[in-house]
Amino acid sequence: MAAITPALIKELRERTSAGMSDCKNALVEADGDLEKAVEVILKKGIVKAASRAGKVATEGEVATWVSADGKKGVIVEVNCQTDFVARGDDFKGFVQNVLAVAQKLAKGKDLGAETYPGTDKSIDTVRQELVGRIGENIVVRRWDAVECKADNGFVQSYVHMGGKLAVLLDADAPSADARGNADFKAFVENCAMQIAAMSPIVVDKGQLSQTDIDKQREIFQAQLKEEGKPEQAWPKIIEGKVAKWYTEVTLLGQDNVWEPGAGSIDKIRQELGKKLGGEVKVASFVRFGLGEGIDKKVENLADEVAKTIGA
Repeated sequence: MAAITPALIKELRERTSAGMSDCKNALVEADGDLEKAVEVILKKGIVKAASRAGKVATEGEVATWVSADGKKGVIVEVNCQTDFVARGDDFKGFVQNVLAVAQKLAKGKDLGAETYPGTDKSIDTVRQELVGRIGENIVVRRWDAVECKADNGFVQSYVHMGGKLAVLLDADAPSADARGNADFKAFVENCAMQIAAMSPIVVDKGQLSQTDIDKQREIFQAQLKEEGKPEQAWPKIIEGKVAKWYTEVTLLGQDNVWEPGAGSIDKIRQELGKKLGGEVKVASFVRFGLGEGIDKKVENLADEVAKTIGA
């Protein structure tokens, strides 16, 4: 019988979501054959579906919802393997139902463990059933929520390319009247599109951690050393580079993309505040790009097992 390695058990667990002991027992029964072990688990009814080997789910949809009063927004990413499935009614219906559950859920909760609408099953159970029916791996990858804390706050949603990219933005108007002002709404909409297009990581530099800033300084210092710049010139050059970096990674520091020549978003924000009689604030944002951060490289299982057992 082939050796039952931790790597094989891990792979079987990832493909079936069965328990560790069930995975080990199935591999023993299948003499270490992974595909047969998957069949064993499915036939025993331990799970109703298993993901396909070597298939990484990087397609799918990012969807958003904003409450009628504009005070809360939710964003979810659900992945599948092909764009063809992502455009299907079954998948789209699943995404919308998952989004509906997320609307009522406290931030940070396990979305997959919640009850799927119209059933007594969990979202994860319905997901597995959908995998078996469609024949592709499906993953409820992540979700987040944005909720206004200010009285005159407003959540703006922007979805790009039919769900390939989405943004939720929380902005505060200086007054109740200003919250409904057309210029304020246009500014918020434009900021959401700016985030989608230019990928800032924070609203302003005050939201950057000292660790991130120090790390960036180290990077610039290493670059200057590689370039052979004299050390006495480093401090001034690094400060200049850090200042430029702020304009790239902060939303307010970026030059706006909707009105070339009008200056930074912070400048436009301040000018709008003067017009509306008080400060306009951008509080926070969330940006989900479909499949971002997923390693699409698929290692050969035989190679992984060989590494594990030292072959």
